[in-house]
Amino acid sequence: SSSSSSDSDEESLSEGEMAALKEEVEEKKKLVATLRNKPWRMKRRLILLEAQEFIEKFEGALGKGKGKKLYAFKVMMTKKFIKFKRDFENFKTAFIPWEGKIKEVEHFGSSVASYFIFLRWMYGLNLVLFGFMFGLVVLPEILMGLPYGSIPRKTVPRQEQAKAMDFSVLFDFGGYCKYSFLFYGYYDHKRTIGVLQFRLPLSYLLVGVGIFGYSLMVVIRMARNSNEGGDGADEGEFTFSWKMFTSWDYLIGNPETADNKYASITTSFKESIVDEQENQKDENIHLRRFLRVLANVLILCSLGGSGYLIYFVVKRSQEFADMDNDELSWFEKNEVEFVMSLLGLVCPPLFETIAELEDYHPRIALKWQLGRIFALFLGNLYTFLFALFDEVNAKLESEKTIKNATEWALKEYRSNYSSYFNTTDVPPPDVHPADVIRGPCWETAVGIEFVKLIVSDIQVNYLTILIGDFLRAVIVRFLNYCWCWDLEAGFPSYGEFDISGNVLGLIFNQGMIMGAFYAPGLVGLNVLRLLCSMYYQCWAVMACNVPHERVFKASRSNNFYMGLLLLVLFLSLLPVVYTIMTLSPSFDCGPFGQEKMYDVVMETIEQDLPSFIGDIFGYATNPGLIMPAVLLMRLAIYYLNAVSKGYQQANIDLKKKMQTDEEKNRRNNTDSTNQVMKDLEDLLPDKSLILPPTAETKSPKMKPGAAANGKGVNLQKDVSLAASNPRGVVTRAPGPRSQPPGNARGPKPGQGRGRGGGRPPRQ
Repeated sequence: SSSSSSDSDEESLSEGEMAALKEEVEEKKKLVATLRNKPWRMKRRLILLEAQEFIEKFEGALGKGKGKKLYAFKVMMTKKFIKFKRDFENFKTAFIPWEGKIKEVEHFGSSVASYFIFLRWMYGLNLVLFGFMFGLVVLPEILMGLPYGSIPRKTVPRQEQAKAMDFSVLFDFGGYCKYSFLFYGYYDHKRTIGVLQFRLPLSYLLVGVGIFGYSLMVVIRMARNSNEGGDGADEGEFTFSWKMFTSWDYLIGNPETADNKYASITTSFKESIVDEQENQKDENIHLRRFLRVLANVLILCSLGGSGYLIYFVVKRSQEFADMDNDELSWFEKNEVEFVMSLLGLVCPPLFETIAELEDYHPRIALKWQLGRIFALFLGNLYTFLFALFDEVNAKLESEKTIKNATEWALKEYRSNYSSYFNTTDVPPPDVHPADVIRGPCWETAVGIEFVKLIVSDIQVNYLTILIGDFLRAVIVRFLNYCWCWDLEAGFPSYGEFDISGNVLGLIFNQGMIMGAFYAPGLVGLNVLRLLCSMYYQCWAVMACNVPHERVFKASRSNNFYMGLLLLVLFLSLLPVVYTIMTLSPSFDCGPFGQEKMYDVVMETIEQDLPSFIGDIFGYATNPGLIMPAVLLMRLAIYYLNAVSKGYQQANIDLKKKMQTDEEKNRRNNTDSTNQVMKDLEDLLPDKSLILPPTAETKSPKMKPGAAANGKGVNLQKDVSLAASNPRGVVTRAPGPRSQPPGNARGPKPGQGRGRGGGRPPRQ
């Protein structure tokens, strides 16, 4: 059979033939691996098919006897594994969330695309935080805790049940929302719950603080990874040449993707042109300094006014809280959230208008704008918190009064029952959970304020996009034909995507997770908001906005985003730590029944862990050890900072040295090339000194460089013995070029060397 004949042919190969075949297979493999890097035409690249056929035909025949099948199996599995890795990489790329949408948005500028990449990263971070909060706090309480209506903290009070399902009440997160798993007060204070004896209070505290620690760790890691790649593109040479010849992706096969890539490359050129223009700009430094100082004074006045306004409305809301809820209007109920959202909407455009006086580079202007909006939001947030803590202190005083009254009533009940029935076994009072007198539960009130703040911010943000971008674009698009001036080129024109406002909105939206300690459902609400924002804002950018007039690269802005996010998360952690360590928890709601919230950790260490661990923990919390540890950490940070600066300076020196070496090599190459050219010019004769050839001195068979006498030409001698070039005044136009005698420069008339004429006859 054919198979047996092929096997016999393969077995008949000698050792030398097998070695030659193996060497040729390796060469073909190397050719296939490096073919993409070779500057060949497509016609020459078709040898790839022949190389692949050769490898598939002879690669399995390199083994001997029994080892041949094993070798063929290894080769097959290697190919399968390579194909699997390639397909898996394509699969992972295809499942990157919203990658196609971000590519579509990229031609609006890399800064706009970086915002949506940042939004996608924030969505992933909040998804992990939601998994922690839902899996370790919410789900155990729902599955193993007491059901709704079994205890007072899980029951709507009797006086609120009539309106507990009204939309206005639910919209303000009252009624059944207030007494659900969304807020702190729903969770039981028992040390363990369910069959698994799950320690819910300990889990609640560790998860509530752990989500901050996880967020800080992830942000620091992302900032470190973004620094590893560096940004050497701007520091290199020939920026525009690199962009011209290396920007296109030749693997693009979709026309729409090609259009997006074309627009992205165009925007990249605009960004580089703006950077080059900013580097070469001259300005009046004294006038510019005066305008920048004036701009900062105006912005500081705006920040102070916004902080005072928020403090005023929060104090006013405390007065409204003492009034009847039916007497208040919708605006008075939501005045704090409305004012904070309105300030976040009005102040950023005001800051941007004032920043026109400074005339910074677009990237630097964005950082200043982000810093000012950051100061605005942070000042508003902390003003809100300070005013809210005044309300918390008032609620704590009210809780003490109610707690004392409740304890006095229980004491009177026990004494009356024991004296009436003459027994010490006093059962608990038979009171329905809805009729039990309860305290204000300040933790739930704080959580409701944060949730309302998030919801009002979502409403204002989405309405701003719908009215300020979509409606504006519709008016410009359809009324431009019948208007007095060009609406697209003049006022109002299409809107630009507000990068600074949206980035700061994302960052402070993430800072609001401090409210997740008092409202576990806030993390899920945040995930839903980010998911909707990705689709809604992508649609708004593609349908309603135009690219920025002053484009800039965003590669250096990512670290700035991460720095702001890191600072916001740290500042958001401080109020939570303050409440955990300082304020007393409510006595009738929430998972903490101790004097302080952190006592649940101490209780776990004392009751569930060995005694030596408690001693170690006590020593670790000793101020005598904490202060040296903090000092050591400070010294380590100072040392690492100094080492980092040294490395940076060394890198700068090395770059300067490399540039100097490159310039020196280029100069040496130029000098050597010029010297060689001069030597060649000295060796070549002057054409004006050469006599016209004659029939005696040149024949058709004469080789170049051979003299008439058959000897070589001595160029130096001929040039030195030649007559000097006569220089006379030209008085007439040149005549027709005369043919040399004997037609020594070409074939004789008759039989030429034309196409098909053949060789001239020998003479």
